[in-house]
Amino acid sequence: KGFPTEPEEVFEELRRASAGGPADYSGIDYGRLAEENGVFWPCPAAGAGDGPVPHPGTRHPGTPRLFLDRFATADGRARFVPVAHRPSAEEPDAEYPVLLTTGRVVAQYQSGAQTRRVAELNAAAPGPFVELHPRLAARLGAAEGDPLAVVSRRGRAVAPARITTGIRPDTVFMPFHWPGEGRANTLTNPALDPTSRMPEFKVCAVRVETVPR
Repeated sequence: KGFPTEPEEVFEELRRASAGGPADYSGIDYGRLAEENGVFWPCPAAGAGDGPVPHPGTRHPGTPRLFLDRFATADGRARFVPVAHRPSAEEPDAEYPVLLTTGRVVAQYQSGAQTRRVAELNAAAPGPFVELHPRLAARLGAAEGDPLAVVSRRGRAVAPARITTGIRPDTVFMPFHWPGEGRANTLTNPALDPTSRMPEFKVCAVRVETVPR
C-alpha cells in the first residue's frame, strides 16, 4: 500500500502510536483542532492516563503548561544546576580565522533523504551554500553565487556564496542537508561536551577560500 498521503490519516496513526506516552496525542483529533484552534499535548483519550478527566467520556482539556503542578522528578521539585562558561573546543587562529556554524533550512529536513524527494522543496532549497557577511566576502573578493571552499582541520566543503548582513563578519553558516562536496559535516568538530556528551557540531574554526570557476 505504501505510506498514506492524507494528513488526517497520518495524524490518526500518530494518535495511536503516542497513546500512553509522555507526548500523548490520542485525545486529539482533527475536529478538536478546528473547534478549539489547537490542543496542547499531552492529551490522552477519555478515561486514559492520569489527566483531569472528571467523568468517563469527558474530553481531556489538553495541557497548555507542562509541569504546572510538579516536575518530572521523584519529589516533584525542579533542579537548578550552576553552569560556567566554557569556550568552544576549537577557537579561531591564524590558520583557521573564521567560525563555522551549521544548521537547517526550512524546506529540508535532517539528511534530506525524505525532503529531497519533493520537487517543491527542492525548488525552494536546491542545494548547499556558504552564508557570509559582505565584509568577509569583500576581503575574499567573492561575489554572490561564487564557489567558496570552507576548510577545517578535518576536511573541505565547496558551495556557492550567499552574502547577507544577517550573519556576523567573523562567522559563516552552512546547512547540513546535502551530501557530496558541499557536505557541511565534513568540517564539523566531534569534540564532546563534558557534561551532556553532545558533540560540538555547531561551532568550529575554518578558513574560507575562493575557488576558480
